[in-house]
Amino acid sequence: MPPLSLQLPEWFVSGGATMWVLALLSVVALATLISKILHFARVRPGSTRQADQLLNALRQGQQPGKPGKLSTPVDRVIWQCWNNRKLEEAAWQEECLRLARSALDDLRGGLRVLEVISAIAPLLGLLGTVFGMIGAFQALETAGSQVDPSILSGGIWEALLTTAAGLTVAIPTLAAFHWADRNIEQCREKMQDRLSRLKVVRNIKVDAEPVDDSEPAVSHAY
Repeated sequence: MPPLSLQLPEWFVSGGATMWVLALLSVVALATLISKILHFARVRPGSTRQADQLLNALRQGQQPGKPGKLSTPVDRVIWQCWNNRKLEEAAWQEECLRLARSALDDLRGGLRVLEVISAIAPLLGLLGTVFGMIGAFQALETAGSQVDPSILSGGIWEALLTTAAGLTVAIPTLAAFHWADRNIEQCREKMQDRLSRLKVVRNIKVDAEPVDDSEPAVSHAY
């Protein structure tokens, strides 16, 4: 069986160890992106159907029905906050913030990986180019007076391969990061809007609750 280097493209082998690192980063970035796509497809961060049904029922003075499976972040947070409506105002708001942060943190899983890869991939490519240029000029110096322009030009294009590879990895990874980040930002905006509307409805409901007058009146006779 021929060695692995003979089965790889010549330009990949010419890039040296940096190309292997960039190849590994590209695999990690692709796996992370696929994982985020499947995650978003499952939880649907932009969906607010059941949260809107709850808010519409409360605004019309109706008793909200039992929700279905709360798989989307906005639906789950809004219903959990509504179930905690008996808490005091300050405690209720803190609990709502905690639930919202927890739901958004779950969506952000893996985004740091994409961000880091998009940042370090072009730097690794540039580093490989610098090392390649050093090697090219060392070969030129060794040649002395017998300078062959092909030695320098060949070393330069081989060195530039790593920069091109680094940018090839970084650009789609950065695009994937901003796509996922924008989906999470839209989810955050929708969640904030529904929580604000729920707060208004909750305050109206609390104010409308009848006061318990069953306790005997206190006599002021002395």
